[in-house]
Formats: sequence, structure tokens, C-alpha cells
Amino acid sequence: MPKSGQHTFLLEVGTEDLPARFVASAIAQWQERVPATLQEHQLRGTAQVFATPRRLAVLIEGLPPQQPDQSVEIKGPAASVAFRDGQPTPALLGFLRSRQADLQEIELRPTPKGDVVYLKQVRPGQPTPELLSQLAQEWITSLDGPRFMRWGDGELRFSRPIRWLVALWDDQVLPVVLHSQSVRIVSDRHTVGHRVLAAGRRISLSGAKDYTAALEQAGVLVSPEARTATIRQQILDLATTAGGWVDLDSPLLEEVTHLVEWPTAILGAFESRFLELPLEVITTVLVSHQRYFPVYTDERRHGLLPAFITIGNGDPAATPLIRAGNERVIRARLADAEFFYKADTAQPLEAYVAKLAAVTFQDELGSMAAKGERITALATTIAKALKCTATDLAAIERTAYLCKADLVTQMVGEFPELQGYMGQVYATVAGEPPAVATGIFEHYLPRFAGDQLPLSLPGQVVGLADRLDTLVSLFGLGLCPSGSSDPFALRRAANAVITILWQGRLHLNLLALLEEYSQQFCQQFQAKLSPDDLQGQLTQFFTQRLRTLLQDEQGIDYDLVNAIIPEEVPHLQARALADVVDAGDRAQFLQQLRDSGQLQTIYPTVNRAARIARQGHLDPHQLDLGCIQPKAFEAPIETEFYNALKAVLPTVQAAQRSRTYTDIVSALQTLAPIVSRFFDGEESVLVMAEAAPVRANRLALLGLLRNCAAVIGDFGAIVPAEGQP
Repeated sequence: MPKSGQHTFLLEVGTEDLPARFVASAIAQWQERVPATLQEHQLRGTAQVFATPRRLAVLIEGLPPQQPDQSVEIKGPAASVAFRDGQPTPALLGFLRSRQADLQEIELRPTPKGDVVYLKQVRPGQPTPELLSQLAQEWITSLDGPRFMRWGDGELRFSRPIRWLVALWDDQVLPVVLHSQSVRIVSDRHTVGHRVLAAGRRISLSGAKDYTAALEQAGVLVSPEARTATIRQQILDLATTAGGWVDLDSPLLEEVTHLVEWPTAILGAFESRFLELPLEVITTVLVSHQRYFPVYTDERRHGLLPAFITIGNGDPAATPLIRAGNERVIRARLADAEFFYKADTAQPLEAYVAKLAAVTFQDELGSMAAKGERITALATTIAKALKCTATDLAAIERTAYLCKADLVTQMVGEFPELQGYMGQVYATVAGEPPAVATGIFEHYLPRFAGDQLPLSLPGQVVGLADRLDTLVSLFGLGLCPSGSSDPFALRRAANAVITILWQGRLHLNLLALLEEYSQQFCQQFQAKLSPDDLQGQLTQFFTQRLRTLLQDEQGIDYDLVNAIIPEEVPHLQARALADVVDAGDRAQFLQQLRDSGQLQTIYPTVNRAARIARQGHLDPHQLDLGCIQPKAFEAPIETEFYNALKAVLPTVQAAQRSRTYTDIVSALQTLAPIVSRFFDGEESVLVMAEAAPVRANRLALLGLLRNCAAVIGDFGAIVPAEGQP
């Protein structure tokens, strides 16, 4: 028997074969949820989560026999209701009876509404086995995942049907029941071994601690970490045998870990002639379709050996038979790919463009051919706005014309994940310029978060045109994202537009482009919005995307993001979208100023000046002294302030044009001590003087200082450091 305070609990949920993605997700959920639940109920214990394709399990060791006693406080009636003439009223006595308490357990506490009765009780802790019976059901039914199913009658749902349930408290069966009308699953001590190695026989567990050892004897390695380590080592050994290298950082390693219960790595081979296929075609067939590991010639992955490694889940003694079966499968798949490649390259890529007319992009937006025409026109507009050379413009237009052609090839029809890549390959075979071939592939980048970004100008410009056409078109049809729903991945598309502009340092006026293209769309299609409303929605959408990327992806403090894209300052929002590269630069610059401590040297002065300048009428863009009347100066400090501005304004104007914001900070640092004396000390003046010309002058001086700082951002949105005004 276990020592007092050292009990072990086992919960195993046996199922039909689970999807690998759900297994990985369920492990992560239980690894977070189970310890948190134990802590919530003040239970000590160390939890280990196990999983295979046919089971989820948690083993908790070091559990106490009972919860600690629970101290609780319950608010009761007001004292005026609880007592009358110093005696307890029926209301108080009824409250105590409902809680099985007496008068000695209450106390009076003052509150803003008068004294209130509080009941303090110590409740004995619940026996741990009873509590775990309840928690086990919660842990099972609270798991989340895609496409859960129901079986039998009732509402019991899980990723796959549950076939058995094990719940043991040391060597005793703990009652756990899952039921829903015709489905009733009751826990016992019987689990199931490997489908082949143990012929799926039932195994009676003598105790919770015997779990991993008993299943290993039945051909089930329940620890995902142990299976991963076994697979990794077996693959390394086989790769050495084959004289090649295998990428073990691939997501495929985790996937196959959750596809097998007793892994056996098997080295297979295919005919060398298939190596004439493009490398990505072979690896797609091996990895995406067969879950095989390709064997590369070296770590640079520039070439492949005619070999693969698959992870079997059967009897290791049957390895030759399993190898032969997998080799037959891969030979057929590669032969299909070889046929598709030869058929596709029988004509140039350009020949496929006309076939796009038979492929629908969206019911109301026409075919992929029509979308290709829009992409080409928009890419040309973007290229001209960026002042591209004639050579670059020609490459961009050719890339846009061909960018979707591979969608109607046989290879992409069979392997859709190769879109773009096959376009690049077929363009190269057809003799298209390298810039065009690269651009066809790169215009799809980035395909997901963290993916590589396009590096070539054709890839960047055509990628922008493709996504902007999709965004404007779908917003125009009223198909914009709502809440967490984004079926057309428009947030990802907008994020890609911004990151491409950042990566390529492309100073494109996105605001003007959205306005122009919104007008064109509404003229060409039956839009659900007016051009102004469409542009407004897109502007708001891109503004929010830019804010999110700056804060979440670039790590900019929220108030500094507000300084670049203030919610209440439309002209600064417009400026950010007119050049998102500059907006990103200014946000990074402000963050660097804060991190280095330089922001504190100018913030108090600028912020104070900006607050007072709001009472004036100076245009927020003005950076010249035409608004000042020196004849109305009454104090020497005004003249000194004026002369200092006169000296720095040319520097600020030049810095604004060249975006060298460090020069503006230097100018503001020069002005700071003068402005400090303007506000305080013996030389100070009253800004809001009674005489209108004097007051206007002083507000204009402060307004010009504010405008100098606003070239970087709205300092009024910045949260001051502790102790600053």
C-alpha cells in the first residue's frame, strides 16, 4: 500500500484512431489544464500526460488522500436585519441553518452601507478520490478540437468514438462514467494493447503505477517523448546507412510520433530516374502525401538520394514486407508526377493562361482569368507609383500575366500545395526571364505566419496587387471579417501587404491606392458599398492591422503605437497609411528613444507645449515662421524662442524630407531649455495673455514646437514616465 500522502491516479481514455493534430493539441491542453485544476483544488501531485493514436492518459503521482480543510467566508444579511434589540432575528437563524452553522461562527464587518454579517467556516477537505472522479469527467469533456463527432444517441462528443475508460486510484478502480442516452462508458482497470503486436488484447492493470510498463510489454510506447526519441535515433541510423541526411526539425517528426504506438523506421528506395523531377515535387509526394522522410544528399538540401524513410506501426519482423508495400506506393505516386510533368511541359506556361477562363475565382467576381487581368492592371499601377524602371516594369507585367497559369496544370491539379513553385519551374523550362520565374513563386509569399517574404521586385509588386485586389473585391461584396470569423483570410492578406512593404522598403501610398481602386471596383462590379464607404472600411481595416503588427510583431509599446497612429488625429492616421514603411520607422525610432532614455529629455517640454498649443489655431502641418509677428513680442524670452525656432526649422524641414528623425530630436533638445525658461522662472511669460496679438504669438511659438515633434509622432499620446508631468 502507498504511504500516506503518496497516492497515484491514472486516467486513460481509449478511442478509435485519433488525428495526429488532435493528439498534439490534447496533450498541450491537459498539460496546462490538469496541473491548474489540481492547484485550484489545493492538491499536490505531479502530472504526466501520455498519448498515442488510440488513447489519451494522465498519470498523477504524489497525491494526498484528502484535500486540505477549506476556509470559507460567506456574506450574510445586514446587521440591521440580522439583529433586533440585540437578539438574532429569524432571518439570521434561517441563514445559519442553511449553512449548518451557529452564532459563534459569525462576525460583523463595517461596509459603506452599514455593518454586515459574515460567516466564517472551516469545511473538511473532500476525499481526493471523490474529487478526481468529478475532475476526470471535466478533463475529458472540456477538451477542444476541430470537427468533433457524436456516436450513438445523445450529445456526447469527442474527436473519435471513445471505446474504453480506465480510472485507477492506486490499485482500486475509481468510478468515472461518461453517458449520453444510448452511450454509456464506465471506467474499469482494462486497457488495450497494440493492435498487431498484442493482437488488441485486453490488459488488466493491477495498479496505476504499472501503466507504462504494462503497455510497453503489450507493444505500446505511451510516452510521446519516448516515441520521438526512438524515431529520431532510428532515422539517424538509417540515414547514415544510406549515406545521406534527414531533416529532423521538420513538423513531420511530431506528426508521425502521433501516428504510431510502436515505431519502427524503415528505409525504402525508388528508381533513380525520378530524381529528374523537380526536388519540391518529390518531397511533396514523400512528405505531404505519404508521410515519408526524404533522404537528402547533405544538410544544404540541394539534392536527394533515391531513398526514403517511413515509420511503421506494425510488427518489426514484417519490415521487408512493409518496405516492399511502401515502395510500390511511392513508385506509383512518383510515376504519376512524372507523367504530369511531361504533359505539362509539352507546351509553354503561357498556353495555360487562356484556360484560366474556365476556373471561377468567386461567383460575383468572375474567373481566374479576369482576376489575372485585374492583377496585371493593378501591378502596373503599383510599379508606376514606385517609379520602377522600364526593365522592372516589363518583368512585373509579365509576372502578373503568368502568375496564376500553373493553377490549371495537371501537376498543381493533383498537388495544389505546389502552386507557385510549379509556375516558377514551368516558366524556367519555357525560357521566361529568371526575374519572372522567381516572381511567379514569390508572389504567394508569405503563405503563413513566419513564412519567408518575397525578395524580388516582381514578386513583391505582384504579391501586393494580388492581395489588394482580393481585399478590395471581397470588402466591396460585403464579405469582410467579423469577430473571429475570417473565412477568406483577409487579415492575413492585409498583414502580408504591410510586411511586404516593410521588407522591400517600398514607399507606396497605400491610402491613395485604396481610394483609386475602390472607385474602380464600384464602377466595374455591383458593390454592396459606395466608393467612400468601401474606402473607409478598408482604411480602418488596414489601420488596425498596422497597429496590431507594430505592437504584437514589432514589439512597440502601445502608447508609442498610438503616437504614430492616433485614434483621434485623422491626418496622422492618413500619414501612416500613406507610407507604412515610414510609420514603422518612426515607431521603431520612438521605441529606441525610450529604451535609450533620450525620450525623457524632450518629452516634458514637447508635451507641455502641445497641450497648451491646442488652444491656438496653428495648422498642424505648418513649419514656417509666417504666423509669428515679432513686433508684438513683449519679453526677451519670446525673441530668444523665435530665433531658436528660426535656426532649427530648416533642419526640421530637411529631416522631414529625408526622414532623418535623429536631427529633429537634436533640434528639440536644443529648444528644451529655452522653452523651460519660457514657461518657468524669472523670464517666464503668461501664454494666455489678455492682448490677442501677444497671446496668438505665444500660442504659435508653442504650436511650431509641437509641429516639429509631430514630424515624428503625436507626443500627446505618449504615456509619461513615472514622475514626469
